[in-house]
Amino acid sequence: MKGRAAPAVLTLLAAVLAVWTMLAAPAAAQTPAANGPVIALDLDGAVGPATREYIAQGLEEAAERDAALVVIRMDTPGGLDSSTRDIISDMLDSPVPVAVFVTPAGARAASAGTYILYASHLAAMTPGAHLGAATPVQMGGSNPLAPDPEPGEGEEEKAAPQDAMTAKVTNDAAAYIRSLAGLQDRNAEWAEAAVRRAETLTAREALDQNVIELLARDMDDLVTQADGRAVMLDGEPFTLRTAGAEVVEIAPDWRARLLAIITNPNIAYLLLMVGVYGLIFEFMSPGAVGPGVVGAVCLVVGLFALNMLPVNYAGAALLLLGIGLLTAEALVPGVGVFGLGGVVALAIGSILLFRDAPGFRLSPWVIFLTIALSVGFFLIALRAAVRAARRKVVTGAASLIGAAGKVKSWSAGRGFVHAQGESWQARSEAALIPGQAVRVTGRDGLTLIVEPDPSA
Repeated sequence: MKGRAAPAVLTLLAAVLAVWTMLAAPAAAQTPAANGPVIALDLDGAVGPATREYIAQGLEEAAERDAALVVIRMDTPGGLDSSTRDIISDMLDSPVPVAVFVTPAGARAASAGTYILYASHLAAMTPGAHLGAATPVQMGGSNPLAPDPEPGEGEEEKAAPQDAMTAKVTNDAAAYIRSLAGLQDRNAEWAEAAVRRAETLTAREALDQNVIELLARDMDDLVTQADGRAVMLDGEPFTLRTAGAEVVEIAPDWRARLLAIITNPNIAYLLLMVGVYGLIFEFMSPGAVGPGVVGAVCLVVGLFALNMLPVNYAGAALLLLGIGLLTAEALVPGVGVFGLGGVVALAIGSILLFRDAPGFRLSPWVIFLTIALSVGFFLIALRAAVRAARRKVVTGAASLIGAAGKVKSWSAGRGFVHAQGESWQARSEAALIPGQAVRVTGRDGLTLIVEPDPSA
């Protein structure tokens, strides 16, 4: 019996060991390597297409390096909704946990930054930083979600959307940030208040109200406090191992930097204007080549940038109308009517070109400079057109009127005169003699009508 029991016991132990190994494998997979680096990314400024490109590249490199943690150091006034949602999608899809660190002191995670912080696996702030004011901004810059001016007794202040579109956008944003809050079990009620009533919190208040997990002085302090903390990564518990990890800073590559330049609203606007005027000069002076090539390149790059920005198409239409009217005034002078209308349309179109978004506003100085240059171009072209209209005709039949000549032969009121290098038949009511200076006053077919030149 003992001989038969021994194999059974060994078989049972082997089965238990196999089951334990299978159960322990997932937990082991959720523990990062101790020597994985901490990747540091900087989100400084408005959230836009270039920011999204940079964050996506950083997360991809972190995955390739088997990083222990990605830290996004944030100081942003907000930005574009589309870029914010793309960044959040990249963070949630990342196999490496992502921490958002609002730093340095005085930094903010406003508007879009609040959403990105709520999407992080670990949220931290430096004392002196703040976050919130996540109300969606509508075109025109007004706050359509102001609370009721006189709430009833015992009632909380409620947002009062002015129209259906505002309510739709706000409700969508509130639901979105509540869903993000549930990922790491953060304060969803305050998150919704930040959307509906633009509420804000200091770093200490955010920690006390379960909006963030850590209050850190600097990057080293954050890495130290993060070690051993449990977060939810892809729906599963994940323990951070950052003790002694090397901090590797990743800067934007040339593509992200170039994208940041051309998606600046001021640069995109200037590229568009240079492109349009370059093509206009090429059409007015065919064969110049240079203005056409530069204009075409600038126009394509400008349109590419506008495709990524919050463009108001009514503003774009007015902008193009203004350019067209100024060009029409230069080519077909309309006593200033086309020019005045063009300046007005150009100014209004420039102001309305971009919908109001934090960090993506067109500088008034750029608008003023562009309009001033456009008006200058219009005045120069108008002056050239007026001078051309007043210039004496030097070719063709009309150029003979007023031309000077000299009598070659004359008899009985008719004869031949020499004018503009040619001999012409002529007639005159005055008595003329050969060699006398005359001036052409008219033309009858191939016969010139002349009179004595009083200036001779």
